[in-house]
Amino acid sequence: MNILVTGGAGFIGSHTVERLLDEGAGTVTVLDSFNDFYNPAIKRRNLEAVAGRVTLREGDLTDADFVSRVFEEGRFDAVIHLAARAGVRPSIAEPGLYIDTNIKGTFHLLESARRTGCRHFVFASSSSVYGVNKKVPFSEEDPILQTISPYAMTKMAGEQMCSNYSHLHGIRTVCLRFFTVYGPRQRPDLAISKFTRLIEDGLPIDKYGDGTTARDYTYISDIVDGIIGALNHRAGPLCGIFNLGGSQTVTLNELIAAIESAVGKKARVNLLPDQPGDVPLTSADVGKAVRDLGFKPSTTIAGGIPRYVEWFRQTRAAGLAVC
Repeated sequence: MNILVTGGAGFIGSHTVERLLDEGAGTVTVLDSFNDFYNPAIKRRNLEAVAGRVTLREGDLTDADFVSRVFEEGRFDAVIHLAARAGVRPSIAEPGLYIDTNIKGTFHLLESARRTGCRHFVFASSSSVYGVNKKVPFSEEDPILQTISPYAMTKMAGEQMCSNYSHLHGIRTVCLRFFTVYGPRQRPDLAISKFTRLIEDGLPIDKYGDGTTARDYTYISDIVDGIIGALNHRAGPLCGIFNLGGSQTVTLNELIAAIESAVGKKARVNLLPDQPGDVPLTSADVGKAVRDLGFKPSTTIAGGIPRYVEWFRQTRAAGLAVC
């Protein structure tokens, strides 16, 4: 199989690319813009393990001509679309940037897939689309009545575009709603990365709200299992939506305690008000993904946080940037 992975130099993307190659999934092309949302050197380092084993195309999804050339030259059988402007809070500050990258960029990919005969498209969506959902756990069948951030809105738009291209053009699309992914190479702006670095260095962490907000944290290897399952998914409706979560909802206070335990230091905490756009709870019903994608999340916070801290310390000890 000839596979394009967008955002393949990022956190989730680089782990996905390595798994594809290790399992002999086929020829892999990585498309990445190496933008400065965080240190581009980190993303380039993420690809060192696969150097010479992938084709790298550096450019921006908002450039329709560039995307078209990549598809004309690559003639892909499948796309795993992980590239996006990420994060709820930054999207509130720069909604136009998120609309350009996440909506227009996804459109350019789907259009190029249509024109070149690519028949399988895996789209990375987000649990953010559920907004302030009162029903727990969140199910793919729940009505999405109100997103509360530009980021979530762009992910919902991406899902709708996938539905359109499935219905109109016969492309099998699989939309994966990721629930708070963490693990080695995690983006430095995310809570586990920031908290680990600051607690390790004896610096204060910012805690928004009273610490009772809760997330369904999902370890990176489990997420990649779900992505590979989606790549191999060929049954059922042409457009499918699946939750990929860790099936364990953890409060912010519990998360901080787990990091403190793994680091071996107590956190110094700045108490701050709740942040606009943040949802109070995420909790995934993964029954559909278990049934149809063979998804079986196995790493709990108790097991995953120490692995992350170990990676963080080894990376820093080697003199490599972690932020």
